[in-house]
Amino acid sequence: MAGLVPFNRRTPDLLSSTFDDFYNMLDDFFTDNWPFRRSLAADTFKIDVLEDDKNYYIAAELPGVKKEEINVTIDEGRLQISVNREENVEEEGKNYIHRERRHTSMQRNIFLADASDEGVVAKLENGVLNITVPKKEKPDKSVPIEIE
Repeated sequence: MAGLVPFNRRTPDLLSSTFDDFYNMLDDFFTDNWPFRRSLAADTFKIDVLEDDKNYYIAAELPGVKKEEINVTIDEGRLQISVNREENVEEEGKNYIHRERRHTSMQRNIFLADASDEGVVAKLENGVLNITVPKKEKPDKSVPIEIE
């Protein structure tokens, strides 16, 4: 009968009667693929960053988010995209016993070393926020060295 209870799938010895099995069972319960496990991918929005010689291009997936709920700032090369969204539907004439609301707050920061704070353009289209950040002009600081 003990072989039918998978307390510790990592160890083949299921008939052991030590307290280690109890701790392993708790460890399995909290570390296996639990459906409510939090992860960075599930808690935030996805972003893609591309660059060329003159600009950085950032695409953030924000389906269902309005532009009024998005805040984009840049400070010394640190681009911050934040979303603050509250879903609250008011319905009159209903006799609720239980009612839930949803408040979502997400934020992503990207460090762009040579980004300019001026000339940044952001546009929201079809649930994708596209941001173009120009790069700073780098002065040529190379010094020619004569060969003797």
